[in-house]
Amino acid sequence: MKNTKKKLKNQSKVVKSSFTGSNITKYSGLNTVAKYMNRQNIVRSISSSFPTEWHNATKFGVNQVLMAITLASISGISRICRIAAFSGDGLVKAMLRLDKAINENAISATLKNLGQSGARKLQKLLLSKNSGWLRESGLTNITLDADSTVKSVCGNQEGAEKGFNTTKKGAKSYHPLLVFVSEMKLLYHTWFRSGSAYTANGIVEFLKEVHSSLPQNIRKVFFRADSGFFSGNLFDLLESFSWDYLVKVKLKNLDDLLKAQDWTDVEDVRDVAICEFSYQAGSWQRSRILKAMRTVKEYVEVSYLGEKTMVPVYQYVCYISSYDMDAIELHELYKQRSTSETWIEQVKGHTMAGSTLTDDFWVNDIFWQLSVFAYNISVMMRQKKDKYKRQEHRSFIEWFISVPAKITRSGHQIELKMYEHHFYKDAWEELDRLIEAA
Repeated sequence: MKNTKKKLKNQSKVVKSSFTGSNITKYSGLNTVAKYMNRQNIVRSISSSFPTEWHNATKFGVNQVLMAITLASISGISRICRIAAFSGDGLVKAMLRLDKAINENAISATLKNLGQSGARKLQKLLLSKNSGWLRESGLTNITLDADSTVKSVCGNQEGAEKGFNTTKKGAKSYHPLLVFVSEMKLLYHTWFRSGSAYTANGIVEFLKEVHSSLPQNIRKVFFRADSGFFSGNLFDLLESFSWDYLVKVKLKNLDDLLKAQDWTDVEDVRDVAICEFSYQAGSWQRSRILKAMRTVKEYVEVSYLGEKTMVPVYQYVCYISSYDMDAIELHELYKQRSTSETWIEQVKGHTMAGSTLTDDFWVNDIFWQLSVFAYNISVMMRQKKDKYKRQEHRSFIEWFISVPAKITRSGHQIELKMYEHHFYKDAWEELDRLIEAA
């Protein structure tokens, strides 16, 4: 909100007040978020992409509803009833130009009216925005970490089906597909999918959308994924893009296949051996080299012909890659993708992605996308300085969003009067200056 100003005065009475009334806000840090979103033309893009057809019965614009959901996700708020209450916060009403809070029915009805076409339009808009952020980063080489995540549901939501679920076996779920730009912690693209979808389902078409959206300054891409993405069609696509890749191998008979290989002990590393061999699955167009590492898990005592002896129990890892590295080097490179799993938990647990569910699949898709967008806004706001960039989103909420303040109006200006001794005051002001200077 352009006319909003910060005044850091001693307002101890405000902090002690109960947070009721339109002149009090729990979330004064959203002023900085709004400033960043305006500078990035996010509000304008959403408003132009989702115009509202105003009728006598129309009380809220589509852009107001979408922005309310996004700001609520940035603040760690889920569930439609809580988003509705959030929209009644004094600062949120001022930023979204609301006369009153958006009610639950208006939120649900607006998203249902958008439907599948609205979900697809939003997906295209957000992918375009992520592409712009990637272009502005100045990066020329990037790492794309692909992954999927299971979101269990309680009920019979549309599109929620039984599938692979490690946390709640047999429960219905959704199974979104994601890909991160690891250098930026940016969740670059995502598909919201039914729970019955296998990990790699649709990965070829998914990556075609990623490839076509990448800015011209990206010259080199390294794609990394777990064994759920082990697919000949995927490797054909990556090679046609001239992308480097590293994927963990998944085969039904993998252990038996590895036991039959010739292993070479690694010098100066105890109980570790490596091998490599050519392999071609029946559906593959050509053979490729697989590289494996064998380590000793433990030694067990066995009896053979009346004699007891200690024998090793092996464990294996196997990779397929375009890189000319041995299995140990590939293993070390693969372990770095574990950070993307941490980011997924931030997306789900901190911005509450997938926590707001209805009985409509496309409404749930839109909620998911806006929560992912909220995560990306948080990440990109903090790119200018490492100490903010390294923070988890939950810390970002506690430091910069959940800051109580009193709203005062004078003429056409709105001011935020904050407690002078706010614990994170210096960090809050520094982040605000970084956004002003951007």
